[in-house]
Amino acid sequence: MAHIELPAGLPGIRGPMAFRPETAKPLNELAEVLLRDDNNTLSRGERELIATYVSYLNDCFFCQNAHGGIAQYYLQCDVQFLDNIKNDPDASPISDKIKALLAIAALVQQSGKYVTPGSIQRAKDAGATDMEIHDTVLIAAAFCMFNRYVDGLGTSAPAERNYYINRGKQRAEEGYLHFDLYK
Repeated sequence: MAHIELPAGLPGIRGPMAFRPETAKPLNELAEVLLRDDNNTLSRGERELIATYVSYLNDCFFCQNAHGGIAQYYLQCDVQFLDNIKNDPDASPISDKIKALLAIAALVQQSGKYVTPGSIQRAKDAGATDMEIHDTVLIAAAFCMFNRYVDGLGTSAPAERNYYINRGKQRAEEGYLHFDLYK
C-alpha cells in the first residue's frame, strides 16, 4: 500500500504521476528525450537497457521490469537475456561499448563522483561518443531519481513479470508523452 493516497489501479510511477500531473509533464518530457529521441546514436533499446540496469541496481522492481519490457521489445530478446545482463554485464553477449556504458551507469548509481577518467576512457576506447557518455550518465542519474520516486512513495507493482513484458510494446510505441495514460 502506498504511503500516501494515490489514484487506484495505477501501479509504479503511474500513480504518483496521476497524483501530480504538473510534475509528471517535465519528468515524462525528460524520459522522452533520454529514451526515445532519434537524435542519438544509442538505440532506444540500448537506452532502455541502461534504465533497466540502473533500476535493477536500485532494486526498483517496477522500473526494472517496466523498462525491461520496453527493452525486450526494442532488442527483440527475452527476459532471461536481460536478467543475464543485469547479473553480469561483462559476461553477456553485448558490445564492449554497451558493457563500458553500463559500467559507467553502475558508477553513477553509487555516486557521480565514482565515475573516473579510466571508466570514461574504457567507453571511448570501445567506441562511445561524448554524447553517448553524457546520455548514459544522465539516464543513470534520472533513473536513480525515478526509482526513488516510485519506491519512496511505496507504490504498488504487479509481481507477475509478464505484466511488464506484455506492456512493453505498447509503452515503446506510445512513448512517454501520453499523459492521459496516467489517468
